[in-house]
Amino acid sequence: MNRRLTLASSVVGAVVVALDGTVLTVAQPTLQRDLHASFAQVQWTSTAYLIAVASLLVFAGRLGDRYGQRRVFACGMLGFGAASAGIGLAPGVGWVMALRVAQGVFGALLQPATLGMLRAAYPPDRLAMPLAVRTSAIGLAAAAGPVLGGALVTGLGWRAVFFLNVLPALGFGVLALATRGPDLAGAPDRPLDVPGALLLAVTLACLVHSLVAAHPLGLCLTALTGAAFVRHERRTASPLLPPEVIGSASVGAALGILVAASASLFGTLFVATYVLQRTLGLDPFHSALRSLPLAVLMVLSAPGCAVLLRRVGARRTTGAATAVLALGVLLLSRASGALALGCGFALLGAGFGTVMVAATHVVVRQAETGSAGVAGGLQQTALNIGPTLGVAAATALMGAGTALPLTVLAAVAALGAVAALALPGRGVVSITQHADERALFRVSERR
Repeated sequence: MNRRLTLASSVVGAVVVALDGTVLTVAQPTLQRDLHASFAQVQWTSTAYLIAVASLLVFAGRLGDRYGQRRVFACGMLGFGAASAGIGLAPGVGWVMALRVAQGVFGALLQPATLGMLRAAYPPDRLAMPLAVRTSAIGLAAAAGPVLGGALVTGLGWRAVFFLNVLPALGFGVLALATRGPDLAGAPDRPLDVPGALLLAVTLACLVHSLVAAHPLGLCLTALTGAAFVRHERRTASPLLPPEVIGSASVGAALGILVAASASLFGTLFVATYVLQRTLGLDPFHSALRSLPLAVLMVLSAPGCAVLLRRVGARRTTGAATAVLALGVLLLSRASGALALGCGFALLGAGFGTVMVAATHVVVRQAETGSAGVAGGLQQTALNIGPTLGVAAATALMGAGTALPLTVLAAVAALGAVAALALPGRGVVSITQHADERALFRVSERR
């Protein structure tokens, strides 16, 4: 695929997944009533999807590295669209839960590929702006999702929110299959580390479930399977996680920053919902209006981040952005008026939008093209684990009021500023990146 079509496919794939999550939240009460489901069953429609996605993202990224990002993206989009249509036609909540697992599997396939395709299509020094466009689109989808979902549920019922994604997913999936062009695969002869993939999947599934269900035994199982995964990776000849990816201090720092920033943001949003609706007595619609500056600044900050990366580098950009995010959380912990709340949410959006572009840029750029899928899988895993961790921490601390959890979440965001010291400064490019860039330009010339 050419670069414009690759960028459009990456954006649509990311938006389809983002919309699915936001509109479902609005549809769940109506789904529960129409299908005569219990609250636990409805909760599992989200939990089952999250576990399936989080546990398979890295392995899905490895599949893209081996068989080609475009092919894996096409498979993920076609499957996601078909599963969405199946949920819209489901006769009972059991079918919904089962198809949500299938939707999670296909979502795991397409998400790393949306980043892997960009890494294969753009030279490293021109990667920041495509990532910014992708991030802005995600922010716009997150803002529009609740409003669009509410309108669809009110006018057409809960099934309409699942049909929303069918045509874009199937259309871009078919287009990816039909398009001719280079589809770079890093190491087609390299064996897949299936035992490592299974161990990592079990570890991540146990972690997500234990955080969602607040189950201490799950954390113990997570530690055991995680230790077994690390031991296996050290001994196998073809590890799931390439040493050149996980051995990079800057990649590790960027992933940690993404976990910390997303935990802080989503934990804060969880607490802010109670502040707006219970403490201040606002209805859901007016609560959404108060938080609108978050989405607006997230959309606007992403392209600005691309400029900052060129001028001052990832280290200063990310450090400043995490500080802005922490300041926004602290402001919300003490805000009650409309102006203060709006400023707090605006700082959240500006900080997180910048962090997401800058840290993702480090993760994807530092990886060689043949490991871009795994790098994308790790980035997506961080953005799935972080929110779950943040909401779990906020839930545990809510008994002491809202000030304590928000203060803790601000401290979590501030840790990202410390981790940013390990990120590359302006103009720091590795030797492998120079070689990779020359290879990418040769591919561009053949196009």
